[in-house]
Amino acid sequence: MHDLILKGGTVVDGTGGARFTGDIAIKDGVIVEVGKLSGSARETVNADGLLVTPGWVDIHTHYDGQATWDPLLTPSGWNGVTTAVMGNCGVGFAPVKPGNRDWMIELMESVEDIPAASMKAGMDWQWESFPEYLDALDRMPRAVNIGSYVGHCALRTYVMGERGAEDVDPTAEETAHMAALMKAAMEAGALGFSTSRTSIHLTPQGVPIPGTFAKEAELMAIACAIGASGKGIIEVIPSGVVKSDVIPFSSEMELMKRLSIASGRPLTFLTTSSSLKAFSMAEEANREGAQLLPQISGRPVGMLFSFESENPFARFPSFIELKKLSQPERLAALRNPEVKARILADKDPAITAWSQLFANPWKLTYALGSVPNYEPDPSQCLTAIAERTGRSPAEVAYDIMLESNGEAFLFYAAAGYGDGNLDRTREMLMHPLSLLGGSDGGAHCSLIVDAGVPTFMLTHWARDRKHDRLPLEWVVQKQTRETARSNGIMDRGVLAPGQRADINLIDMDRLKILAPEVVCDLPANGKRLMQRADGYVATLVSGQAIQRNGVDTGARPGSVVRSR
Repeated sequence: MHDLILKGGTVVDGTGGARFTGDIAIKDGVIVEVGKLSGSARETVNADGLLVTPGWVDIHTHYDGQATWDPLLTPSGWNGVTTAVMGNCGVGFAPVKPGNRDWMIELMESVEDIPAASMKAGMDWQWESFPEYLDALDRMPRAVNIGSYVGHCALRTYVMGERGAEDVDPTAEETAHMAALMKAAMEAGALGFSTSRTSIHLTPQGVPIPGTFAKEAELMAIACAIGASGKGIIEVIPSGVVKSDVIPFSSEMELMKRLSIASGRPLTFLTTSSSLKAFSMAEEANREGAQLLPQISGRPVGMLFSFESENPFARFPSFIELKKLSQPERLAALRNPEVKARILADKDPAITAWSQLFANPWKLTYALGSVPNYEPDPSQCLTAIAERTGRSPAEVAYDIMLESNGEAFLFYAAAGYGDGNLDRTREMLMHPLSLLGGSDGGAHCSLIVDAGVPTFMLTHWARDRKHDRLPLEWVVQKQTRETARSNGIMDRGVLAPGQRADINLIDMDRLKILAPEVVCDLPANGKRLMQRADGYVATLVSGQAIQRNGVDTGARPGSVVRSR
């Protein structure tokens, strides 16, 4: 007898094949049959009218700390994610010496905008080495499965101490030590290694994070240690992805090609390029024996502005003095014409990367709306509205953020929207080498909440876009089998016998991303942006429902995903 049968759903199985109406039988957390079934089960769920898909495998998250206190990995668990990969962008929490714990937390806050106070209050350190980290995570009850890369920052700092955070080369002995630790991590089940080489990732002291300028010998030793394991992937955030980077992107491509060829392992690199140049360069490298996979997001990399979170006025002295007020008092003050005039006339007293970023974002900034729109019409940008209404763009921003009782959001499409549409993104998504990533689940708590990208892929690309939609079967495959297999995860991502029963039951007519909100649900009352979804009737992990209609069931069937 089966444990569970999902009966009569519209099955999109993750292979890219055509959808079909069928049943799925599950026993001991594994799919045992798919098709028209007549057997019995302890429980039968009527899936008629529902879309049945594999659970999403999100390969670019930052739940490294949150995974120790949040079993559902919200908001990813509310957006159909059943497996999340962390340790991205070179940052993570293992290996770590006890004396460096606070520094690693502060580094994570600096790079990924996760409140340090929340991590210090919420993390229960039960490890030093990376293998001990995975074992500690496995002992903690969890709903959503997790896997992890080894972050270069942690590896370098563990071996080199304070020197690891400086732009100095390791000794031969230190390089060998890093390679040995990487080998041990792979044996324990690490999914790979990540490193960041871009100038946008800075320590709390404002200098590039450990490993940013690592020489090829150091990276090659680590890569070859991964290669010796015969498994795993390398992730690089390359120099050249932003204008301020020192090393040109072409040089980085050559380096990544050599690392992949020498190690024999696939290498994925983040690109926010608005052209296909990175893809053509990857194609050329792969013809020479590399395995390069450009990683992109399915929607613009955007920042959210509101009066209750970050906004372009947040560092103005005239706005800072309002932060001590309660929300009703602050809202009343913001509606005062004199206060408004004072804020609009003010400026950031410090010239920083942030002040420069927020100095003139208006041409790429839009009202997000109660039904979030991530492909807005350029005629609705704040600059265009300002020209039509005789106001400054800053005043338009101010007025919009006052809407919805002062809780309305603006969407600043900071990267990937220079053309005013997602046509270029579609072209990159459709490229056979592209890898879907970049949700950054768990990170950028005050500015970005992109953990709903897996849901957006279905609602926008497969259903709602006015033109050039993508096939639903292709979209499902893109964030299940493709993301899983690229990371060497072979036991999920497809609805087939022998695969783990990680499954979404979705009401496609009802599926939508809800408007973001500001919540204070992190440890130590930490604040973050949150975005739920509606339409996930149930999400199953190993055949057990971990959430139904956005409500945590209390089931904890999740585990640590280890490389095989």
